[in-house]
Amino acid sequence: MAEAGGSDRAKPGSGAGGVSASGASATGEMVIMGRVAAPFGIKGWIKVQCFTQSIDNLLDYPAWWLGHSGEWDENKVEEGTVHGRSLIAKLEGCDDREAAARLKGLEVAIPRSVLPANAEGEYYWSELIGLEVANREGVAFGRVAGLLETGANQVLVVQGERERLIPFVEPVVVLVDLAGGRLTVDWGADF
Repeated sequence: MAEAGGSDRAKPGSGAGGVSASGASATGEMVIMGRVAAPFGIKGWIKVQCFTQSIDNLLDYPAWWLGHSGEWDENKVEEGTVHGRSLIAKLEGCDDREAAARLKGLEVAIPRSVLPANAEGEYYWSELIGLEVANREGVAFGRVAGLLETGANQVLVVQGERERLIPFVEPVVVLVDLAGGRLTVDWGADF
C-alpha cells in the first residue's frame, strides 16, 4: 500500500487481499519512482509514468533526480499535477518542448533517505524486487522481478524457469526475510 510521502509500500494482509507492497524499485540509495514518458505541451512540461501507488505521491517531493544506470541529476519541481492516469510536471530549467523531449525515457528517483520509514510488516516494492522465492516445501520459483497492483491485492511477478504470478497476501506470503534475501510462500509448484 502506498503511504504519504510518495512511496509505494507493501504489507502482507493489507488491501482487499491482505499483503501489501510498493511498486518503486531501488538503485543504490535512490528509489526509482517513475519514468519520463514524453514531453507535454510546448512550455517544457513532462509527462511522468509513476510507479507509486497513488500518482500524486511523487508531488510530495520538491526535487526529483532524473537519470539511469546510477547517473542522477537533481531537478527542482516548479509545478506538477495529476493528468488522467499520469502526472505532468514542470522542472526548473526545462523551458521548451525540445528540452522536455531530451528527458524522455529517464527514470525519476528519490533518495531513499528522504522516504518515510516502513511500519512493521510493510515493505517498499524495491526491497522485494530481487528476493529469491521458494515455497514451504523448498521448491525454488525464481526471483521477484516486479509487482502488480490489481485493485484487490498486489501480486508478485516471479521469474524463474517460468513466470509465476503470486498474490502478495498474508495467507500466501509466509515469510519475508530481507536480510537473507528470500521470500517464502504457501504456493503449490504446479500453479
